[in-house]
Amino acid sequence: MKVPERLQALVDEGLIDSVVRQLMSGKEAMVYVVRCGEETRCAKVYKEADRRSFRQAVDYTENRRVKNSRETRAMAKGTRFGRRVTEAIWQSAEVDALYRLAAAGVRVPAPHNFLEGVLLMDLVTDAHGDAAPRIGDVAFPPRDALRHHASLLREVVRMLCAGIVHGDLSEFNVLLAEDGPVIIDLPQAVDAAGNNHAQRMLLRDVANLRGFFGRFAPALLETNYGEEIWHLYERGQLRPETELTGRFAQASGPVDLRGLMREVHDARAEEEAARRFRMRAPRRQ
Repeated sequence: MKVPERLQALVDEGLIDSVVRQLMSGKEAMVYVVRCGEETRCAKVYKEADRRSFRQAVDYTENRRVKNSRETRAMAKGTRFGRRVTEAIWQSAEVDALYRLAAAGVRVPAPHNFLEGVLLMDLVTDAHGDAAPRIGDVAFPPRDALRHHASLLREVVRMLCAGIVHGDLSEFNVLLAEDGPVIIDLPQAVDAAGNNHAQRMLLRDVANLRGFFGRFAPALLETNYGEEIWHLYERGQLRPETELTGRFAQASGPVDLRGLMREVHDARAEEEAARRFRMRAPRRQ
């Protein structure tokens, strides 16, 4: 097919030899199947930032910093330059996460390069060499549902041990490769220790997996792996090889009112930031 404009820079640099076809178009990016020498890979082309929900971005970009004070001020003010900086940080977050997670042994597509807002990485394939399907498009017998759920929980634990929470994990961003599930789509990935929303996101990720695989293996709906995983992580007891039980008893005791008020204050601050951003954003005709 004709080389899309956004991929031309990679062709010029010799990173891509040809574009085979468009693989998918999602809310965050368009993905193409490309040829790189003897290898077939995929190129993820990020869409513009204004196609995303800023309210969502506030949660995910908390604690993402830049060293340049001018960039920091521009981001805070929401200027055009500041929005470009924020967009660059958003895109590089997935690249950084992929390299960190691949090094930690997490099942993610191996990244190869990042240029001009395009991420070049391995193409995840099925047993026939075709692009692997999302697990949300596959029906599983109970035994396979339990096996794949357990496999993905191990990946969630391995990610958390590497200091990362996916933040948007569901059946829509897990591919079923020939040798098992592979986790994709990580621009929302957050630092487990540096983001106040990390616990909530981890619990939601695990609940999404439980809800999906629970359709095929209903016994999973009675489990509570998320709370167990976070409890162990907070106490420094979580390891990639940790055996999980799926059971967790909530501790009874006095309510942390001060912590609760902090959460309320943070939520209000985020909503106010989103409101100011919407007021500053130029209106389209």
